Amino acid sequence: MPRGIRIQSSISGKADEMVWQNAQRRFIRRLLQATASLCLIAAMHVHADDMTGQWREARKGDRPEQVLDEARNGRLPVFDPGRMQVFPTHGEGAWVVLRPLPPWVSGERVLSIRSPGMGRVTLYDGRGGTIGMALDDFGPAVHGHGRLVFDIPASLPASSPLLVKFEPSSTLSAPVTFRIDTWPDYLRSDAQWLAFAAACFAVMLAMAAMALCFALMLRDMTFAWYAGYLLCYSLIQGYQTGFLFHPLELKALAGTSATLGVAAVAMSVSFAALFMTRFAVLSEFAPLLRMPVLGFAIGMPVVVLLRVSGIDALVQVAQTLINPLLILGALLLLVASAIAAVRGSRHAWFFLAGWTPLLILTALCSAQMNGVLTDVSWLPDAALAAGAFEAIVLSIGLADRALTIRRDRDRARVLADSDALTGVLNRRAFTEVATEILGSGTSRPAALLFFDLDRFKELNDCQGHAAGDRALVAVAAALRMELRPSDLLARYGGEEFVALLQGVDRENAMQVATRLCRRVHRLDLEVGPNGALLTVSIGMAMRHANDTVDSLVERADTAMYAAKLAGRNRVMSAAPPTPVLVRKNEAKANPSV
Repeated sequence: MPRGIRIQSSISGKADEMVWQNAQRRFIRRLLQATASLCLIAAMHVHADDMTGQWREARKGDRPEQVLDEARNGRLPVFDPGRMQVFPTHGEGAWVVLRPLPPWVSGERVLSIRSPGMGRVTLYDGRGGTIGMALDDFGPAVHGHGRLVFDIPASLPASSPLLVKFEPSSTLSAPVTFRIDTWPDYLRSDAQWLAFAAACFAVMLAMAAMALCFALMLRDMTFAWYAGYLLCYSLIQGYQTGFLFHPLELKALAGTSATLGVAAVAMSVSFAALFMTRFAVLSEFAPLLRMPVLGFAIGMPVVVLLRVSGIDALVQVAQTLINPLLILGALLLLVASAIAAVRGSRHAWFFLAGWTPLLILTALCSAQMNGVLTDVSWLPDAALAAGAFEAIVLSIGLADRALTIRRDRDRARVLADSDALTGVLNRRAFTEVATEILGSGTSRPAALLFFDLDRFKELNDCQGHAAGDRALVAVAAALRMELRPSDLLARYGGEEFVALLQGVDRENAMQVATRLCRRVHRLDLEVGPNGALLTVSIGMAMRHANDTVDSLVERADTAMYAAKLAGRNRVMSAAPPTPVLVRKNEAKANPSV
């Protein structure tokens, strides 16, 4: 849309803005309701028993036959392999004995360990052989997606117990579940998980790429912080699910979870704090919390540097601080965004809608580490889905923010380019737009009309300046109603108006000017006590080669004075520019001449 038309278009009213805000609130409320419903449905999940399990911590000198004998004699604690269970990986690790329940399935089978963390797990086949595996392994063994997978040969009886050892590891223990499937059943569930995880990662990475593009185009760091947060969260989930290693096969990242994984966790909340500070406009809606949030955003990278410093004392300090800081920081972001939302920050509601489900799921996953919610085995996958959900919600919020910024800029441009009294273009804006049109190189004809209200001073003297202002507003509205949307209309100063008509010849321009002259007269605005009505004198100048805005205005102004001398309330056409004037205009257009 041409700038002149855009400037003269009306700004959307408050009613439309209120409708948009109400629709926005309904959308966010439904998102929260849907999240609560999913949590309730999942909490009712009931799992079917297909095997029993026993376990104990490993000790030096343990032999597999000894552990199996202890399990056979009932000397090991019993647990349900289908419920989330945390096995210690400090010291010598932990032994786990799995015993399938009838009816037994013969043939080749698959033992899968879901959400095993980054530690190594070994399966003893009962014949002296072992198979060791971790999520970041790239050996010849079978590799699953999001879980560890062990191939159980058909030669091993289906009723035979399986002995598994969680090897010592410096990484945190994760709650795991066990499952034995036939190969077709496993491949089906593996394909479903792979499609689910790929879709979640695709959403997060696509939203991050979009945010980076907008950050570059709009030069707005809010989008950059958001992209950084999504990329870090995707990296965290890629480590925890093993997606970075299988199927992505990023061998260079193997063994880096202790450093790069922890750094990604800290940087994700740091980016989230920087993003929320700008997105929710804390400086306006929660100024007292702005500095604590920024302090948290700066403090987390410092903790990361201590963690990767390699100095034992600093590493110990960082390990002590990182978890409490993460908990306090997450709660700080939640409280700050809630306060900003209550105080009127519309975008803070988007942050709450995306951040709250993720925070709840993180807390539930932490609770599972302490033996709570052991039946809810889908929580690790739910955290991945929550990341994709948050990416979509916050991207919608960022799109709304971009539209709001654009609307505010358009509104400011309209206010800067409009005459405060009449609402038409002011002199500066008219000159800029008209210069752009005349300099576009088009050969279309154009005419400039110069208006001057007759006896306007007498109107001000007799009826006051308020009546004069009302007359100017009425005249501007009448002129705007008669002109086309593509024509430019501006208040040039005082009681003077100008209009640029595009695509009209001299005859059509004179007809338009005459119609405008009559239209002002029909307003029936009395000038003084003698009953005289307000009229307008119009000068018209056609555009010629090398004309500028100043030369057109000058010739139209001269024609307007001729109309006044001829008796007012009429239109006079300006004579073509003289050769001397044409040469002057050429010199203005090309100073080097």
